[in-house]
Amino acid sequence: MQYINGHIEPNEGRYDSMRYNRAGRSGLKLPEVCLGLWHNFGDAAAMDRMEELIYTAFDNGITHMDAANNYGPSSGSAERNLGRILGRGLRDYRDELVISTKAGYPMWNGPYGDGGSRKYLLASLDQSLERMGLDYVDIFYHHRMDPDTPLEETVGALDSAVKSGKALYVGLSNYDGETMKRAARMLDELHCPFIINQNRYSIFDRTIERNGLKDAANELGKGIITFSPLAQGLLTDRYLHGIPSDSRIARDGRFLNSSAITKKRLEQIRELNDVASHRGQTLAEMALAWILKDGSITSVLIGASKPSQILDDIGALKNLSFSDDELRSIDRISLGNDAE
Repeated sequence: MQYINGHIEPNEGRYDSMRYNRAGRSGLKLPEVCLGLWHNFGDAAAMDRMEELIYTAFDNGITHMDAANNYGPSSGSAERNLGRILGRGLRDYRDELVISTKAGYPMWNGPYGDGGSRKYLLASLDQSLERMGLDYVDIFYHHRMDPDTPLEETVGALDSAVKSGKALYVGLSNYDGETMKRAARMLDELHCPFIINQNRYSIFDRTIERNGLKDAANELGKGIITFSPLAQGLLTDRYLHGIPSDSRIARDGRFLNSSAITKKRLEQIRELNDVASHRGQTLAEMALAWILKDGSITSVLIGASKPSQILDDIGALKNLSFSDDELRSIDRISLGNDAE
């Protein structure tokens, strides 16, 4: 990305090497690697570094930026910072970008700032658009299942978001297969463009296989975009020799703490690293490639604190093919007896 006469000029070859997949049976294509704003875009982040991350992503064909109302810290700051970056020149390329946000987790005090109610979802969407300085988002997600709100109400709010012109498509995040299928039937009856599910998925976390989400999404023609593909950094070379002092565990144990680094887990990480080495990949590259290997996953969300991490993650796309022996080895190492 360059500044020329006060305007930003992205890399002219930004679409040459990135691959784009349709989200389910919809017409919307997403890059196989997308940038998540969960970490590194909050109040403590430097604007020039955030800008560098987003520009590096866009320069390399990553057109999708994924936010949520509560991303920060503090809540709302990731959206606000994205809005500032858009206002510094990236807004000129709005039609080349897919911007998503979500609501579902606690956002403000009182009974109306959490869950899946119509009041919360639509008020949150208005606030998100104001923070980002946008008229609409491309995808608006309900961020989590809410057993205390009728699913019909949540679905109706998502439909209203589209019919009001404030969202082009809707998605569901952290839903299980059966609940997603119920919501999909309702949304399809409303002719609401529900196109994608966002869920955690990695070599170490196979929840969407066990709870039916992966099979149900493929059966219904809905896309899947996955987060935490590197298991909060465990599926990288950072923990091959224990816990480094500058790791996320050492800095901030909110999402990953030292109890996750057991002797067995370290052995698994080292064995998986050996498999990756034989493939000519880093462990992180293999972990991303494993998710995208069979075409059942639309896209994978990455987090990054340095531009070089984005470039490294894109490198995973060079080899998405796995032999049967490699897949069996990965399952044996990561699942143990469950792989039988």
